[in-house]
Amino acid sequence: MTARKHHHVVAAVIEVDGRVLCMQRGENRYPYTSHRWEFPGGKIEPGETPEQALHRELIEEMDFDVEVCEHLATVTHDYPDFTITLAAYRCKASTTAFTMREHAASRWLPWNELSTLPWCAADERLIAKFTQTE
Repeated sequence: MTARKHHHVVAAVIEVDGRVLCMQRGENRYPYTSHRWEFPGGKIEPGETPEQALHRELIEEMDFDVEVCEHLATVTHDYPDFTITLAAYRCKASTTAFTMREHAASRWLPWNELSTLPWCAADERLIAKFTQTE
């Protein structure tokens, strides 16, 4: 029996003028993430800090140079084929312009409309944490 893969992943919560960047994944081998929405980001490579990984991923996937700020929340989620630990960071951007290299679509939505999209399960758990009232 093979060990279940566990990925450490970072996500950027980028808000500009009250709207949050949402990215739609394209078709992939996992039906439970294909065409679902997510916060942009990616896997942490060996030797990288989460902040370094997030900055690198946004440059590689979107040519989007943002300032990685504070850690917001971390969730762990078991998908059918793997587990991820997803850490979200607030990021500052001076523009909403980027180049979409990996995703199928993007939207800038106000916080109260995030739940209108079909999110990947781990990102959905982050949104639930962000929108909890204290």
